[in-house]
Amino acid sequence: MLRPLMVFILLGACALPRGAPIEREVLAEVNSEFPNLSLYSVTRDTVPALATWPATDNVRRFSWINHTAASGDIRIQPFDRIDLTIWDSEENSLLTSPTSKLTEVTNLRVTERGQVFVPYIGYVDVANRTPDAARRVIEQEMTAIVPSAQVQLSVSPGTRGSVSLVGGVRSPGTVPLPEGHFTVLNLISQGGGPDQLRNPQVRLIRAGKTYGTSLERLYENGNADTILKGGDKVALVDDDRFFRALGATGTEEAVYFSEDKISALDALSLMAGIDDRRANPQGVLILRQYPSSAVRSDSTGPRNARTVFAIDMTTADGLFSAGKFPIYSGDTVLVTESPVNAASTVFGILGTLIGYNNQLR
Repeated sequence: MLRPLMVFILLGACALPRGAPIEREVLAEVNSEFPNLSLYSVTRDTVPALATWPATDNVRRFSWINHTAASGDIRIQPFDRIDLTIWDSEENSLLTSPTSKLTEVTNLRVTERGQVFVPYIGYVDVANRTPDAARRVIEQEMTAIVPSAQVQLSVSPGTRGSVSLVGGVRSPGTVPLPEGHFTVLNLISQGGGPDQLRNPQVRLIRAGKTYGTSLERLYENGNADTILKGGDKVALVDDDRFFRALGATGTEEAVYFSEDKISALDALSLMAGIDDRRANPQGVLILRQYPSSAVRSDSTGPRNARTVFAIDMTTADGLFSAGKFPIYSGDTVLVTESPVNAASTVFGILGTLIGYNNQLR
């Protein structure tokens, strides 16, 4: 009775419960007459060509505004507030009293059309002028009626002369634009830095359009640290890119990106490595879905939209190549199970049956 049972168990070995597929099961379709997926080995020879294929990140992409040279002076904008101090040394001044040589005109609101009303002069265009340029214009108009007048001017930025830090930092709020170059990193620093975010992503809203990049990029590339303009809104958000970790790994779940770029080797580290007891280190597979527009008949793209990349982690070439192969958001990193596990399970069952059979004798 034992011998037929042993044969039955051996024949059914492939159907034993497992935590991951065997490599040949996943790749069975590759050798069919009309395969609906393509297989590529990740090696030193193939990595350069594979790196030129289009990225497949399943997240919204944003453009970004790089740092450009600009004047260090602030520009007066509509809804700013202006304070004037007017000096007049004449005895019979229209502006000052006999006991004072100056008069203050405060809280003048710049209109939506960019003008400010000054007593005795009327409306003066000040928008898009520096405070000093606006002071000279007002002083020139003033000397037409008060020849000795001298004007001092200060500006309090309004809503269009301020920027808003709306989230993702320790101290969000509205910040008046100071004089000089005030950049995104300056603003984030003033807000206390990022507040426990995963690979913080920067969002800049300007004139109804949203721009985006990573905080890591701003740190590494000074040319990306954009100079802010009045009315800008900035927020820091989590990086929502992820890949799926499946199979004989330390964890099976969606794993979020911890930095801007991660390689297949980084991915294995993020998924707590491979299971020493179950994994087939020669069968690490990356499953990727390309858009139909990326499919090519030559080496400039995949032959099928469904593509599998295979890495042999038991060789130096495989390990180095894994460190160069990029993982994109939406990829599935599958560590296949070793065929030896099924055989070990079968032999374990057989050992148990033999021991049980001996007890019955």
